[in-house]
Amino acid sequence: MSISGAVIIFASRVLPTMRVTSQLLRGFPHSKVFAFSLLPCQQHQSQLCTIAHQHASRRPSRVWQEQQPSRSYKTSSVLHSYILTPPQVNSILKANEYSFKVPEFDGKNVSSVMGFESNQLPANAPIEDRRSAATCLQTRGMLLGVFDGHAGCACAQALSERLFYYIAVSLLPHDTLCELEAAVEAGRAVSPILQWHRHPHDYFSREAQMLYFNSLRTYWQELIDLTSPDEVPDTREALRNAFKRLDNDISLEAQVGDPNAFLHYWVLRVAFSGATACVAHIEGSDLFIANAGDARAVLGVQEEDGSFSAHTLSNDHNAQNEGEVARIRGEHPPSERKTVIRQERLLGLLMPFRAFGDVKFKWSIELQKRVLESGPDQLHENEHTKFIPPNYHTPPYLTAEPEITYHKLRPQDRFLVIGSDGLWETLHRQEVVRVVGEYLTGVHQRQPLTVGGYRVTLGQMQGLLEERKARASSAFEDHNSTTHLMRHAVGNNEFGTVDHERLSKMLSLPEDLARMYRDDITIIIAQFNPHVIGAE
Repeated sequence: MSISGAVIIFASRVLPTMRVTSQLLRGFPHSKVFAFSLLPCQQHQSQLCTIAHQHASRRPSRVWQEQQPSRSYKTSSVLHSYILTPPQVNSILKANEYSFKVPEFDGKNVSSVMGFESNQLPANAPIEDRRSAATCLQTRGMLLGVFDGHAGCACAQALSERLFYYIAVSLLPHDTLCELEAAVEAGRAVSPILQWHRHPHDYFSREAQMLYFNSLRTYWQELIDLTSPDEVPDTREALRNAFKRLDNDISLEAQVGDPNAFLHYWVLRVAFSGATACVAHIEGSDLFIANAGDARAVLGVQEEDGSFSAHTLSNDHNAQNEGEVARIRGEHPPSERKTVIRQERLLGLLMPFRAFGDVKFKWSIELQKRVLESGPDQLHENEHTKFIPPNYHTPPYLTAEPEITYHKLRPQDRFLVIGSDGLWETLHRQEVVRVVGEYLTGVHQRQPLTVGGYRVTLGQMQGLLEERKARASSAFEDHNSTTHLMRHAVGNNEFGTVDHERLSKMLSLPEDLARMYRDDITIIIAQFNPHVIGAE
């Protein structure tokens, strides 16, 4: 491949009305595991930085925890926080919000997706969640994804840059793949396949772009050999193959290494950390959800009386899912029945039962030792990489194969919420849908005021009613639905209302305490066009 053929791939353009990058390949736009994690990603910094151990108190959540810390938002003597003013609270909540409206043609919106909004709120420092949104320029389908990292943010970061390209390539017909390969081989300009919709804070690494491109190109070359000109790509299979192939490439890149010291260390960081993924592909009235892990996709359905109900489109892959427990036990000998899942964790360590990366749950012990021995010295300083899971006899124990769900959109399907588990740990899915539905429509359903079994005086009840009235009048202080939902997720009290004092305390917790009380929260909300959907 000529240099000019590769360079054209990284070209970008900025539309005057929105920050959108359009190109063939571009990258780096709570812990579920291990008390010791790999070096966190540095936002807006791509150079190799000094290695520092992560203390167990920094990320006490998803692995190596004999006792899970409380995640309820109770007032505690350890919360030596101060009260933030409303403008300060708004500044924190709105720092990472993003909105995108699908352009109209001839004054009409011809897409089933009117637009989407997203936001992130860190608990880890730096945040281990990532988000991605892009339009497939060849198919006009929209891709939305939430990636929840653990043992560092490296794997989630890689997914946010790479997974949509693998999906887009999997959806291309045979002839288009051939044209793409011929253009790259001849060094000609190539048509972009994705139009990215990124927040200015969404980081990407320029150093890894050629590595990522070469792996992607090998994938589409194999697709050319495996497909025929008259074959129509199947979306379900495309999503499944893209997930599995990217996870395989992450593993292979770590085994092969790279002559560049930074890239060698980076691919190992990606492979030894991990991330779950929940991705939506929306084209017309066809909605596909590909999920691996415990992020979640929920549909907001408007009923005839104007209220909203929640329709869950994904299953959590963890110990609460009996099917997942049976699947994992069935993949290993009966002698491991009592050890493969312990304390509701994979091998007693990992909470999600499906994830990218996490090669410590996939590679043989011999392969792990060989790769680590040939790796950079910085890797040896990390406690996590030297640790072998207990009762590790018949790997792999973990897979990135997604569970695919299909839903035919209807006019009453008004919006889709994709969130990392940090959201669903704080709010029930029905409450999520109610909050979003009322925000988008401006219609507030007057439910009976409940106090959750608490004994309250008439004066306190009157205060709650007045607070609810004031909340309804100020519901539109947020101009972004994900920010509005995040405010509820962090500031909800025992009566189901947003308590500013509680919200202020939660947002002012120091870094070493914040992760004890909540996880990173990432939310994407897509709003559907019922007129377009109804006409299909």
